[in-house]
Amino acid sequence: MSSKTKAGVDRRALMAAGGAGALIASAAGRAMAAQTAPVATTKSGQIRGYDDKGIKVFKGVPYGQPTGGANRWLAAKPPVPWTSVRDCTAQGQKCPQNEGAPMVEEAVALGKEAMGEDCLNLDIWTPAVGPNSGKRPVMVWYHGGGFSSGSGGGLRYDGVNLCTKQDVVVVTVTHRLNVFGFLNLASLYGPAYADSPNVGILDCVAALRWVHDNIANFGGDPGNVTIFGESGGAGKVSTMMAMPSAKGLFHRAIAQSGAALRSGSMERTSQQAKAFVDALGVKSLAELQAVPQAKLIEVMNATRTPSGPVVDGKWLPRHPFDPDATPVSAEVPFLMGSNTTEVTFFADTPLDPIDDAKLKSELKRYTKVDDAAADQLIALYRKDYPGKANTYIYQLIASDWWMTDTMTVQAQRKAAAGGAPAYLYYFNKHTPNSVRDGKLGAPHSIEIAYAFDNLALAVPLTGPVTPAQQALADKTSGLWASFARTGKPTAKGVPAWPAYNAKTRPVMVIDDVCKVEDNRHAAARVMIAELKAKQGANAGAA
Repeated sequence: MSSKTKAGVDRRALMAAGGAGALIASAAGRAMAAQTAPVATTKSGQIRGYDDKGIKVFKGVPYGQPTGGANRWLAAKPPVPWTSVRDCTAQGQKCPQNEGAPMVEEAVALGKEAMGEDCLNLDIWTPAVGPNSGKRPVMVWYHGGGFSSGSGGGLRYDGVNLCTKQDVVVVTVTHRLNVFGFLNLASLYGPAYADSPNVGILDCVAALRWVHDNIANFGGDPGNVTIFGESGGAGKVSTMMAMPSAKGLFHRAIAQSGAALRSGSMERTSQQAKAFVDALGVKSLAELQAVPQAKLIEVMNATRTPSGPVVDGKWLPRHPFDPDATPVSAEVPFLMGSNTTEVTFFADTPLDPIDDAKLKSELKRYTKVDDAAADQLIALYRKDYPGKANTYIYQLIASDWWMTDTMTVQAQRKAAAGGAPAYLYYFNKHTPNSVRDGKLGAPHSIEIAYAFDNLALAVPLTGPVTPAQQALADKTSGLWASFARTGKPTAKGVPAWPAYNAKTRPVMVIDDVCKVEDNRHAAARVMIAELKAKQGANAGAA
């Protein structure tokens, strides 16, 4: 054998030996990590997580069985117990859906986990585990994306900073969405599918039931649970406030830029479900249960089948906040609000300069008001915001029309019901010039990074973290956490925040300098409410 060949053999032998050594070292490292990783006990079995800067993290924790096949469109079933320690260090599946978001800065922060029907899972962040590890406030997060997309695995939902700085336990929930969670098959397949219009929101309640039964072993207090969410997540919060099955499972509620004043009807959703099933071309329930996930999404898109909770007379006895606030959660304090330029989240919102004619035409397109009403609205906003450009005036009116009015109505109705207080905020911290030249203002979803104190995870939207931004994140996360702890939002550097009432209508303006404004923007608020009432919109309470 030549020396070259021998040398080649020797090199291969050395590489093989080195590879084996690396594998042995890697296996040893994993074994050591497993020994030191946090382990917690649930009613279904033990789970293993990991440590992140001293916070114990568990991901993909099942609160229900897989929902595919014969389990489709049925209420969640409890997890099947396991005997060995279950690894919970990776994100679980999210419900099949259309991915992406209208605003690219939002899209890059969405969860990248795999899609599937084993999607009933939650993520937990806690300072400590064990049966004697404390009784911290528990903050349970419901993601945005309407009732059709999103997951609990979004980048900005990381709970490490809230746990570390505010001494709370954070839980994020993933559940069924779109036609997987809200397809009314009751009239097609009988009483066994009576729950089908609402299984997605019943998943949200099932997650709360899991928290109630298990969170004490994660250092949390099952008697002090706050549900909070943004956009569609806020709609889930509002809906659960009207669900008797959720009563007692949570004790405070926060709705960020989203509400559920009204929910769907059984008659309408039955018609929509029949059209969807007809479009699939299936002839039996068994065929429907076997349709591939991707096909269900494809036909959902083609038929534009909507999704969302339904007033079914059982799980959701009535509309959550119409004509008044639900009495189910009368004793639950409620914090809610909106952002300055919510509509810059959407691609059809003008960001560049527009002239007076374009301002009026865009406003009429968006609000469906006539010339006189458009002129009056523009005049009111120009008076309240002197010197502001037409583009910004449009963004303000459209955002108030879409979101601020709705959140105000929800606060009014909660306050009018008596019982626990309502608190209303207006988030006014704009994006810096480094983000699209500052044209987004304070768009839909911007407050999430401040509430979670996760600015470093939101740089595409909020820009590089500045001391002023961090100071506001400290205040905002402090307000949210203090509300979760006591039912009253307080934070260092923030003035006293009075409960909403029909006389002074106080609003906390959240910005670098936080301040309370009474009867904020009153004339415009009243006009928008009256115009929407004439159109038969859900709002309209001046």
